Amino acid sequence: MEEIPVYLFLGFLDAGKTKFIQETFEDERFDSGENTLLLYLEEGEEEYDPSRFAVKKFAVEGLTEADLTPEKLEEVCKRHGAERVVLEYNGMLPLQALFDGMPESWAIAQIMTFFDSRTFLSYNANMRQLVYDKLQYAEMVVFNRFDAAYSKEEFHKIVRGASRRAGIVYEYPGGKAEYDEIVDPPPYDMDAKIVVIKDEDFAYFYRDLIEDTKKYVGKVVRFKGLAAVDPKMKKGTLVVGRHVMTCCEADIRYCGLVCLHASNLPFKTRDWVTLTARVDFGYHTIYGQKGPILKASAIDYDAPPEQELATFN
Repeated sequence: MEEIPVYLFLGFLDAGKTKFIQETFEDERFDSGENTLLLYLEEGEEEYDPSRFAVKKFAVEGLTEADLTPEKLEEVCKRHGAERVVLEYNGMLPLQALFDGMPESWAIAQIMTFFDSRTFLSYNANMRQLVYDKLQYAEMVVFNRFDAAYSKEEFHKIVRGASRRAGIVYEYPGGKAEYDEIVDPPPYDMDAKIVVIKDEDFAYFYRDLIEDTKKYVGKVVRFKGLAAVDPKMKKGTLVVGRHVMTCCEADIRYCGLVCLHASNLPFKTRDWVTLTARVDFGYHTIYGQKGPILKASAIDYDAPPEQELATFN
């Protein structure tokens, strides 16, 4: 089945999504000659003006939450002969609703998230889960209507709490835009002989390791984690990790790493251990794909940390 690339635009009402998409369709460089289907799931103050589109072959259609099914989305694409999709998503809907309803032929090509800087901090304080939901997969986050009096560090910190990969743009009234250039040094010494991960830094370490494994390969790390063991595992294999809360209690999940060791200690699930291990990268059946593999030179039981739940705060 031929894949249909999907360009996804996220954000709350009046965040600037429609304006950006309109300007994109007016750009001749966006006209690839493909049949482009523009779908939208909310109507803001601004409306699309197709008469100004530079894209020659296009269709525009509004959807409702009930339309987020593989059958409906597939039908819409076939009816318009869509070869690529641009989707303006309703900020009050969880992304999972879209992911569950995507046809097999759809492939996410790009995700951009837009926020109105004047209301962003309030939204984050009162609807943190929805804000996090729109940040975690974004390749680019745009803060519209940014004011020089605002703290870039405050906005930056919230984005980085959800994603280390997203680019950040601050757009001021009048059209001036600045790229975020704030450097995020890790909270531990990557050049140390043994990189010691404190309990409060595990969430950061796990996410950074998963997102940028290459820079950790060959490093020796030491941290405290919660063991998970299964009878199906080979001798000398266990999973070590922590329960991590990304944004709220509903988001708590166990984040574990494959660990190979030569200890004869009878480790059991929920044992707390401290290990020193070299980071490698390769395929393991526990992951079902390639991933970081810890090769422990030392591992032993340890007492639980004061705060067992790892967070990004």
